Amino acid sequence: MNSNIRGRPDYILLFLTVLLVGFGLMMIFSASYPVAILKHNSPWHYVVKQGVFALIGLFVMFIFMGIPFSRWKKASPTLLLFSLLALMLVLIGGVNINGARRWFVLSGFNLQPAEFTKLSIIVYLSAIISKKGEQIRNFRRGLLPILVMIGIILLLVMKQPDFGTVLILFFIAVTILLVGGVDLRHLFFLFLALVPIFIYLAMSKSYRLQRITSFLNPLDHPDDSGYQLIQSLYALGHGGLRGTGIGHSVQKLFYLPEAYTDFIFAVVGEELGFVGTSLLIIVFFLFIWRGFVAAIRSNDPFGLMLGMGIVMMICIQFMLNIGAVIGSLPITGVPLPFISYGGSSLILCLASTGILLSISRDNYRRRKENDRNSTK
Repeated sequence: MNSNIRGRPDYILLFLTVLLVGFGLMMIFSASYPVAILKHNSPWHYVVKQGVFALIGLFVMFIFMGIPFSRWKKASPTLLLFSLLALMLVLIGGVNINGARRWFVLSGFNLQPAEFTKLSIIVYLSAIISKKGEQIRNFRRGLLPILVMIGIILLLVMKQPDFGTVLILFFIAVTILLVGGVDLRHLFFLFLALVPIFIYLAMSKSYRLQRITSFLNPLDHPDDSGYQLIQSLYALGHGGLRGTGIGHSVQKLFYLPEAYTDFIFAVVGEELGFVGTSLLIIVFFLFIWRGFVAAIRSNDPFGLMLGMGIVMMICIQFMLNIGAVIGSLPITGVPLPFISYGGSSLILCLASTGILLSISRDNYRRRKENDRNSTK
């Protein structure tokens, strides 16, 4: 392939990404300023911090967009080792917030190692499965070593505890294994073996069981496990078709917990109504579609699995968050990609998008090369 042909990124995907980040900053300011004034005496506190992370994330995205995605294959063992060390260290020296030890605090900013583990597991699985090739269909020599590594990571994340991230990592792994050509019988028996474990994990702690069951009828628990969902549904109902207008949410005034983080979609629904939330969902679907197109157009098995893993990561977080906010799924504490307040999540999403854009650049370069060869 002629390296002088410079591939260009998927500009639609790039535009959708910047659009989501900009919209997220606007909604974070709207949803957070009452809390920011009360706690920090400044309405700009949270949006400024998120803006810093947005700038860092966009810088990383453009850097990653310029790196050929194939280079991540060699870096996969290092990334995985770094993630394993970070997950172990956070259990020892991490900050305990609301009973969970998931964060490092650096200069006033919280960093969550489990977020970056999502990308490292995507890169690692894509690299090792593409290297194994057809051997992945052999359980003992192909699949079993991979399952052991996945199991270690899931256990470390579960110790924090972070059940939402465990689910996301599980779905990411299954997606890449399917794309990589694993024997479906092996996945079926693995699923049967994991069902009792997931049931035990869900029922072993009372707060998890309450979260899982309360979404079915939150009015049965209006003062504890059902309170957050009830306030979310009030916000969505109050928004109606067109919303109350930007800045005019009532529920964010200390009624709805986590209004600018996990439940920011409820504030979007109250202030922009059904029309605004529908447009946001359409933008997400367009983003997922463009990411899917970039992945399937790659002629490199590593690129295909890498792209599909990234798309699934963002897609499953999108579905888990909105499903929880509207009462269709249990509350798992998963942020809305690009929109919710949280630096680790935002940087992860932008860095991952940079890799998707790198894949799209390679696709464009290859098509141009093929067109040049066909005209000779």
